Amino acid sequence: RKTVYDQNVYELVTPADYLKRHPKNQIVQPSASSWGYKGYSEYWMGDKNDWIYKHLHKAAERMIGLAQKHRDADAMLTRALNQAARELLLAQSSDWAFIMTTETMAPYAVKRTRNHLHRFTRLYQDIESQSLDPDWLATIEGQDNIFPDIDYRVYSPSGG
Repeated sequence: RKTVYDQNVYELVTPADYLKRHPKNQIVQPSASSWGYKGYSEYWMGDKNDWIYKHLHKAAERMIGLAQKHRDADAMLTRALNQAARELLLAQSSDWAFIMTTETMAPYAVKRTRNHLHRFTRLYQDIESQSLDPDWLATIEGQDNIFPDIDYRVYSPSGG
């Protein structure tokens, strides 16, 4: 039993452990809201950033297709697929759309979104045409090496 700080009032448990102890729970559906202006995602879905979503949705569809098609990839292809997943996540960062709306650094946010989408698209095309460039892949892996343990298979219905 773990307690918080120096008291016995609170016990830390994982969600799985809580559900084991309390298997009967009320099902709820959270309402769509955000911490942003008026609480309903206006900052992320406005005329200053709405252009990104068709591209993000297309990239997500392509990522799912790649993950389904290449469940057992070799080492080089796995690196490319993992980087494609990384680029997709980086393009999907809600900060970019938020910044575009607030116009605090909009050109930077637009540039980052476009760069990640362009990289994703090139990876997608290179994977589909079986023409990966190992040097370019290494370059972009070095530029954005966040999520070092990412597994592209999470985009496949059977999971990673």
